[in-house]
Amino acid sequence: MTDFILAIDQGTTSSRAIVFDGERRIVGTGQQEFRQIFPRDGWVEHDPEDIWNSVTATIRTALDKAGITAADIAAIGITNQRETVVIWDRKTGKPIHNAIVWQDRRTAAICADLKQKGHEPLFTERTGLLLDPYFSGTKVKWLLDKVEGAREKAEAGELAFGTIDSFLIWRLTEGRVHATDATNAARTLLFDIARNHWDDDLLRLLEIPAALLPEVKDCADDFGTSTLFGGEIPILGVAGDQHAATIGQACFAPGMVKSTYGTGCFAVLNTGKDMVRSDNRLLTTIAYRLDGQTTYALEGSIFIAGAAVQWIRDGLKLVTEASQTGPLARSADPSQRVYMVPAFVGLGAPWWDAEARGAIFGITRNTGPAEIARAALEAVCYQTRDLLEAMRKDWTRDGTETVLRVDGGMVASDWTMQFLADVLDAPVDRPTILETTALGAAWLAGMKAGVWPGMDEFAAAWARDQRFEPEMDENQRAEKLAGWDDAVRRVLTQ
Repeated sequence: MTDFILAIDQGTTSSRAIVFDGERRIVGTGQQEFRQIFPRDGWVEHDPEDIWNSVTATIRTALDKAGITAADIAAIGITNQRETVVIWDRKTGKPIHNAIVWQDRRTAAICADLKQKGHEPLFTERTGLLLDPYFSGTKVKWLLDKVEGAREKAEAGELAFGTIDSFLIWRLTEGRVHATDATNAARTLLFDIARNHWDDDLLRLLEIPAALLPEVKDCADDFGTSTLFGGEIPILGVAGDQHAATIGQACFAPGMVKSTYGTGCFAVLNTGKDMVRSDNRLLTTIAYRLDGQTTYALEGSIFIAGAAVQWIRDGLKLVTEASQTGPLARSADPSQRVYMVPAFVGLGAPWWDAEARGAIFGITRNTGPAEIARAALEAVCYQTRDLLEAMRKDWTRDGTETVLRVDGGMVASDWTMQFLADVLDAPVDRPTILETTALGAAWLAGMKAGVWPGMDEFAAAWARDQRFEPEMDENQRAEKLAGWDDAVRRVLTQ
């Protein structure tokens, strides 16, 4: 039996396909960026066809580079940008509108109205989430309200809703399977995470017909078979990107923490079978669901991390490659106290201020590209500190993991990881395999297919590339954090 696994990692700015061999080594990759569409201030969209075309192209590239065919693939695992919404026609498979991306803020008024009517406690009790435009449910309502004829077709059962995983499953199986997994469902504002099913009360409040919704499965489950690449390949693993990264980092024990630095930054603390309710505006969510057993987590979400670096590259044009920001930051004038609060689309946890906007403070005549780059990278570290402080307050059990496991594109920068350890005053571990999100999805599929090891053996194989120990003087740390806290207060609107 073949033991190659194909992981599809569909992200916010690019799609990737990665082929792993039986030893969990990467043997073939493909990556392709796609358009970011900004119709109005605070609106972010993707063309679902751009996403689909990028996924199929990268799969073919990865297979070619690995020198294998579909017949050599034991299973497909999918991980995806969460909360991004697509609604499509069940007969034609065509989307009725561009995908509304998780960063999009157009439903702020819907969220405000629901809060004013006193509904947020019910949403939080059932879903573990807050009423914020970040999540999928209000986006679905907006599409049904604004796209001509959509509500009528939805009520007639002619349309299908899905996060990106569902859309890809539908396309990969040529319309045979309409499904999602528990982690993606948990991010919709529509799913009761204690009882593990769609919630009729929440659907009623958001005026969303149940006929739109996909079937919810375990993370390692049968999601159908794709025959698009020259052979039959079962889809056996699905998890939202942050959940897949938690799995890929082998954070299986309660108290373990990982933080992923991609377009946004997301810290996840495994709380085991305990569904911990946050007193510090973190999210209670499903970490993963295997064999019908749910493992929960506390999550802190930062909307802008790598996206700030992308803005420096594409918007300000201070660098031509994202990798240049680390060396540029290292050259910055240490005497300048420049702070960037990258609230380009509002602030996430623990602030949850949808109306906040970005700002740079402390600019002087001597401020240049190096100081701006340093402020952008430091902002990600400061925001991580805010999340972990909130987690420490919510999770008081003994044995909490004090080392942060990190992954994502930004962690390749030694300078950034050292600063992160300094502001956290805690060790930061970077693994040998940085593609932990794809690895998590691959493990789900490979384990389900019976060709990859179980949880314990997989966890034992996790390997550290480098540990960053805190080196910053305590007084310097306190001074820097005080400056950051002041900068954040200045952009808050509530």
